[in-house]
Amino acid sequence: MIDVIIAGGGPTGMMLGAELRLHGVQVVVLEKDLEQSKVVRSMGLHARSIEVMDQRGLLERFLAQGTKYPLGGSFAGIRKPAHSLTGAHAYILGIPQTITDRLLIDHATEAGVDLRRGREVIGLSQDEDGVDVELADGTRLRSRYLVGCDGGRSTVRKLLGVGFPGEPATAETLLGEMELTEDWDTVLAVMTEVRKTQLRFGVSPLGDGVYRVGVPADGVRDDPRIPPTFEEVKRQLNAVAGTDFGVHSPRWLSSFGDATRLAEQYRVGRVFLAGDAAHIHPPVGGQGLNLGIQDAFNLGWKLAAAIDGKAPEGLLDTYQTERHPVAAAVLENTRAQMHLMSLDPGAQAVRRLVSELMDFEEVSRFLTEKITATGIRYDFGEGHELLGRRMPDTELKQGRLYGLMHGGRGLLLDQTGQLTVREWGDRVDHVVDVGEELEVPAILLRPDGHVAWAGEDQQELDEALRRWFGESEVL
Repeated sequence: MIDVIIAGGGPTGMMLGAELRLHGVQVVVLEKDLEQSKVVRSMGLHARSIEVMDQRGLLERFLAQGTKYPLGGSFAGIRKPAHSLTGAHAYILGIPQTITDRLLIDHATEAGVDLRRGREVIGLSQDEDGVDVELADGTRLRSRYLVGCDGGRSTVRKLLGVGFPGEPATAETLLGEMELTEDWDTVLAVMTEVRKTQLRFGVSPLGDGVYRVGVPADGVRDDPRIPPTFEEVKRQLNAVAGTDFGVHSPRWLSSFGDATRLAEQYRVGRVFLAGDAAHIHPPVGGQGLNLGIQDAFNLGWKLAAAIDGKAPEGLLDTYQTERHPVAAAVLENTRAQMHLMSLDPGAQAVRRLVSELMDFEEVSRFLTEKITATGIRYDFGEGHELLGRRMPDTELKQGRLYGLMHGGRGLLLDQTGQLTVREWGDRVDHVVDVGEELEVPAILLRPDGHVAWAGEDQQELDEALRRWFGESEVL
């Protein structure tokens, strides 16, 4: 029996697979496509995802392939001067999704994930001990758990019968990479004028004479799974911008809509949903890929603990209680952003008001924290103000904090020298005398970097260890 089968080899699935492999879990990823997609939907990583990569020792790979951009206030395309955010990674990393996909595939396969392409899940059933998975080629596999990371039209979600309430698409945008014959100065002048009213239109140079082009579609097409034709793109460019800029030689064409939906539940027995299989929303703010990666980061260590037989009761259910509200908040802010990008006079009036409010640093920072996910605080109950928040990277006597967490274990940072992780030492590392940067006597971090406890009382620490890491080996 396989430990975990993951349906879907996109960034969420590969990040989850790598997280599980950190703990020795056997992982098979089933991806229906024979080749990696060439479509570039996401163009970057936000601060929280950059932290995730750093915490697993991956950041240098991403920095080598991407470009850092200043983190300014931006909401619904309203841009304001940058305001400071806490953390070592207060920037946006511009990096095309195709490169992010490749780097995560490399990371996962290096860790031992078994990626099987051309394998499509068409059926599943489960019992108390495992999940039976049926593939389109007639193959049947059995695993202890199954995770659907198979996109917005998730087969796994449909087979589970999980509701996906929300709103269907009311607007669609055509997207592609192509070459232009028009000179860039002319393109820029036209784009500047058109974007005064039409914020879903844009042209950006990618280098080597290739441009990324986005233009509103004429309504919503019947089947968005079918890529638009090049003639359709040219026609819409002429309709919106008054010129097609002499576009030619398309590399790929795609489209996206503004449908907004959230799965009613993230877990049914031994089957979970993550990434776009659990939530879809318009791409404004570039949050989708980041949200999925962070789903995987939350679920991986919990699922590994369950497989190892050391998960405390209810640990797997915290995946939904923590991540479902985060996705709901992202759906809300993308709904708001899409409304502010509407040409409706009322929406434009609200847009002008929001723009004025963003001149206040507190407002700009609040909205930026929403987009970057740096404002997330999980509800762990009463306690220290840090409880539930993610610990930013900090320079300790032993080196950088995130450098101590590459192995995906819990971590106790102890300034008192009087505490102990007792028999949880097989799951939690203990570092003493970390330096002046730690502003509390001691902090217990979960494997995903969120603060599980802060204080100096051993009994309280034992309770936190038991809550998140299960019973000790010696009772």
